[in-house]
Amino acid sequence: MKVAMQKSPFNRGDLIEAQGFETVEGVCRNEDDLADLLGDADGALVGVMPLTSRSVLERCPKLKVVSRLGVGVDSIDLDAATELGILATNVPGSNTTEVADHAMALMLALTRRVVDAAGTTREGRWGHRESMIGLLTRVRRIAGHTVGIIGFGNIGRAFATRARGFGPARIIAADPYVDQVTADLYGVQLVPLEELLAEADYVTIHCSATEETRHLINADTLALMKPTALLVNAARGPIIDGAALAEALAEGRIEAAALDVTEKEPIDPDDPLLKLPNCIVTPHIAGFSPVFLGECPIRQAENVIRVLTGRMPHGIANPEAIKTIAVMRASDPGRWIGVPDFSTALAL
Repeated sequence: MKVAMQKSPFNRGDLIEAQGFETVEGVCRNEDDLADLLGDADGALVGVMPLTSRSVLERCPKLKVVSRLGVGVDSIDLDAATELGILATNVPGSNTTEVADHAMALMLALTRRVVDAAGTTREGRWGHRESMIGLLTRVRRIAGHTVGIIGFGNIGRAFATRARGFGPARIIAADPYVDQVTADLYGVQLVPLEELLAEADYVTIHCSATEETRHLINADTLALMKPTALLVNAARGPIIDGAALAEALAEGRIEAAALDVTEKEPIDPDDPLLKLPNCIVTPHIAGFSPVFLGECPIRQAENVIRVLTGRMPHGIANPEAIKTIAVMRASDPGRWIGVPDFSTALAL
């Protein structure tokens, strides 16, 4: 069987080849490139670029598993994969620490005006009275303020643990899929999103990118926030309406924002967000570290190996596909011919 890989310095094709599978690697700039690469593949390793669409998957009659590096699977059309009997796998928890650390760093960069302060020094304005007064009157503390977390999964909880050490007056979270009993373990109060936005001094986003959360932060929800509010996003770009955020920042309707992700990636050099002095943008690096890059590509490769040899992968993003695969095996095995039946084990 063949495993196709989007070209990456982190691919562990050696592990796949050691199991007797053929590997092929290619650069994919668009969906046609990816469809050509995956056309006769049984498994695939893919990255963050949103190319794994229905159109691509429908052109891959042998494809059984698409393995994503990391946790997020928004680059894969999960509905299409499920309908076609293709498993989408990920590596849950692989970069929880890294993302929570980066979000905390972004929040501190905003509260302590780290970028502005470094610029003041670099430009020789240390000691310049007006520059220093302007800077000193804008630095803030987390202690005594309200921190709001949108999305209280693994990363949101890890962020809460970090934020707790800075002495906030309250930590509140909005997540319709989490109960208060769980939130209590972290000293967090669950509230509706609208209440969180209205009450939080500092807001950080840690929910998944879905149709439900697309532009969750928009002109209307930004209008609920305090004019002194600070906003951090180290989750996914489309959760925020970038144009609405740029307008709110430019007009002073919220004080500042720090983003590791944007609606379009890479962000356009002329994007209004990059021209705003009250917006920090880092290039989608929150999830990375030497530890992550050492461990996660191994798990990504193992996911493909496990599925193609009839074993449970580390994480399944579309568990509904298990039923589709079971039906296919019973009627028309199609793409699953030659692969051991693992559906019973996966369903446990």
